[in-house]
Amino acid sequence: MTQRVDPEARAIKTLDKDLRRIGLMEQALVFTARPLVGPGMALAFLVLVGLVTTAVMGAQPGTVIVVAAAMIGGYMALNIGANDVANNMGPAVGSKAVTLAGALAIAAVCETAGALLAGGDVVRTVSRGIIAPEAVADPRYFVWAMMAALLAGALWINLATWLGAPVSTTHSIVGGVMGAGIAAAGFAAVNWPTMGAIAASWVISPVLGGMVAAIFLAIINSRIIYREDKIAAARVWVPILIGVMGGVFATYMALKGISRIVSFSLGQSVLIGIAVGMPLVLLMRPVIRRQSEGMENRNKSLKELFAIPLVFSAALLSFAHGANDVANAVGPLAAIVHAVQGGGAAEAVTIPLWVMVIGALGLSFGLVLFGPKLISIVGSEITRLNAMRAYCVALSAAVVVIIASWLGLPVSSTHIAIGGIFGVGFYREWYHERVLKENRDLSALPVEERTRRKVVRRAHFLTILAAWVITVPVAAVLSGVLFLLLVLMTGGA
Repeated sequence: MTQRVDPEARAIKTLDKDLRRIGLMEQALVFTARPLVGPGMALAFLVLVGLVTTAVMGAQPGTVIVVAAAMIGGYMALNIGANDVANNMGPAVGSKAVTLAGALAIAAVCETAGALLAGGDVVRTVSRGIIAPEAVADPRYFVWAMMAALLAGALWINLATWLGAPVSTTHSIVGGVMGAGIAAAGFAAVNWPTMGAIAASWVISPVLGGMVAAIFLAIINSRIIYREDKIAAARVWVPILIGVMGGVFATYMALKGISRIVSFSLGQSVLIGIAVGMPLVLLMRPVIRRQSEGMENRNKSLKELFAIPLVFSAALLSFAHGANDVANAVGPLAAIVHAVQGGGAAEAVTIPLWVMVIGALGLSFGLVLFGPKLISIVGSEITRLNAMRAYCVALSAAVVVIIASWLGLPVSSTHIAIGGIFGVGFYREWYHERVLKENRDLSALPVEERTRRKVVRRAHFLTILAAWVITVPVAAVLSGVLFLLLVLMTGGA
């Protein structure tokens, strides 16, 4: 006897199958569309930049050139946000002192505030003396040179971000300006002593950053971590370390972060740091005592005591970065605006507010849309960081910038921060193997396995080192080619 199927039940079964198919299609669509969200929003931002620039410039000669330059400047700002900001927030995220979402929010606010409130008021249009202004005094060639430098720097940083290599955005734009200047006026136009100093910073920055970070970690190891009563030691030393951090960052902000609002000498900045740091030690002693009550005598407890100062230091570094490095994105753009409006290739120009806003928003959008990849690499894939190690890296970055300013050395904040991370990692390798005698015999293992068991990931070390070395040459060659193409397409007009 044939069983009769209820038509209504069949219809429901068919509907269920269709709904499951639609659900699977929606999941596939979300999966495939997700990688396009970031580029799509970035493109929308650049279109908005173009529209705003058109409205600001109006119908005057050279508007098209300025609009194109503004969109390239916005693209550069996006890439700086994606690559450079990770150096400030990576250690805090890697140590789990703050979540990735929290880090993105803090950095976006602080980078924007730093750029708008304390961003560089005056910028040398030839990237601080890399190319003599008279060498490209013709406004036509000067505009194409600045545009080529900006685009070359942005393209290189974009590629480096995709490869997972944190590079110096300052070196990228310097290389771009040098390459365009050579293409426009020959090798004689380049200030080679300045370029030599920049090349020296490839070594000076990471070595100083690594040494200072390792020294601070050694102090924390000897005075807190490897003491029998860690909590009692922390109650004595953590307030001092927080006071040192507060004093150093007050000095850093006075010296580098708020130069547009008010300018202080190095001596005045140090006095400000002392005035902030010493009271902070006294204020933090009862706070740390209360916070440490009931804590177990182990390292995990110590991490909680360093979490808040670490987040605070990352926020201050982001503010200072926005104040100082926004000029890498908008400096050449401001120079182009100045030249198009009849100013020519001046030695220095003031950055208009609307140009600064483009740079500030570009930094924040780039960080939120594309920053998580580099934050993950900097924070957790080079070496394992906890709150104490990340604290050493953040403090090292500020200390080395102050030392470099005092000695007049050209240094890169990116190289300092990454050097600090490597310094902490290599110090831990040395300490565990030489001092704690944890050096197990791994000679029987393959080379790959021995490398994998090291504290510092050698693959990242080599990738980042190679990216640093080729940043200026690659940006220079790319910029020179782009300059020649621009001149060829426009007939030099």
